[in-house]
Amino acid sequence: MSPLQLGFLGGTREVGRIAIAVKTEKTQVLLDYGVMLNHTPGFPMHIPPKDVDAIILTHSHLDHSGAIPIFYMHGKKPLYANKLTAELNQVLISDFIHLSSYYLPFEYLELKSMMRNSKHVDFDTEEKIGDIKFKFLNAGHIPGSTQILIEAEGKRILYTSDFNVVDTRLLEGAKMDCGDLDAVIIESTYANEEHTERQQLEKDFVNEVTDVVEKGGTALVPAFGVGRSQEIACVLAAHHFEYPITLDGMAREAGRIIMNCKEFLRDPKQYVDALHSADWIEGWRDRRKAAKIQGVIISPAGMLKGGPAVFYASKIGKKTHNAIFLVSYQIPGTPGKQLLERGICTIDGKMRKVKAAVAHFDFSSHCGASQLQEALKKLGGNPKIYAVHGAERNCELLAKWARSELGLEAAAPKAGDTFKL
Repeated sequence: MSPLQLGFLGGTREVGRIAIAVKTEKTQVLLDYGVMLNHTPGFPMHIPPKDVDAIILTHSHLDHSGAIPIFYMHGKKPLYANKLTAELNQVLISDFIHLSSYYLPFEYLELKSMMRNSKHVDFDTEEKIGDIKFKFLNAGHIPGSTQILIEAEGKRILYTSDFNVVDTRLLEGAKMDCGDLDAVIIESTYANEEHTERQQLEKDFVNEVTDVVEKGGTALVPAFGVGRSQEIACVLAAHHFEYPITLDGMAREAGRIIMNCKEFLRDPKQYVDALHSADWIEGWRDRRKAAKIQGVIISPAGMLKGGPAVFYASKIGKKTHNAIFLVSYQIPGTPGKQLLERGICTIDGKMRKVKAAVAHFDFSSHCGASQLQEALKKLGGNPKIYAVHGAERNCELLAKWARSELGLEAAAPKAGDTFKL
């Protein structure tokens, strides 16, 4: 039997631009093909489009999806994703082209072609591409997010992509029961840290927000447009928060799309209630008004790199009775990280000290260290482990743990590495 080959094209020993090639003698598929969002977008290693039979996408985040339109510049490839991922992906890539088109090799035309060639696959439905079979399993990361279970050449491979085993207000956690496996490609984003227990975290967050509003202030919650914004709205609704909640930016459009795909949610009724009870910003007049209201504003971007949150931060940051509560991961060097570490952000065009209270709440949609370890312990068979999607030595850390504690063969691949199974 010919060996199955795994090729790592990006997302190795880094977070961003993840891309993995799975190749048999007859067929080659790509699992994700994302971008690295620095000042100029970074791409995974090149792979000749003619050598690729299909692309399988786990979820809509740009570090997994942002480079896929490259495959539609001179041809058509089937793109397998579920309905929700495909629709959210269109919004995110469209926004990405709008913001970065100067640096990108593709345009809206390629995005349109990509959407036309999308094939929708539901959870737990087996699909076939040549001699490769696969199915999507819930990943619990963001709405629509999946893990991919692949069968080819008599081998079974699980690619976890970004996953979370904890139930959140928005989603059910990932279940890790896949039977015996020959290889596992696992994320290692938080291989070095734990997350606060969810119930406690929600309670602390709602208490802090309520405190600010009851003292006459406005709380700004910069949050990722897909997933985190909607989850925060659900958290406030679940805790019977009684003050005005405002939704802005991409959180609105993503919120609408998710509302039309309720089957992906843990509690669709709570979701619909939470989003219907929020005020949706329609323009600048609403925006200026919202910045003065006692209440909560949920708006992207989660790291204050753009979006309406930047406008709100410059207004809300000026007053001591207000607060800015960050609920997303903050990459070093981003405005959100600067705000957290140094208490500064752009106000009236200048870098200034923020007078508002600033705090971070760890609403992560990834597994923490002990959950990653538990997931590995649960795996059936004697799989080879490939740790990806981790910064600051986290890939090596998780691979080392799998070797020493579980006695499994484990590696932290570098970009360009290929392995035969």
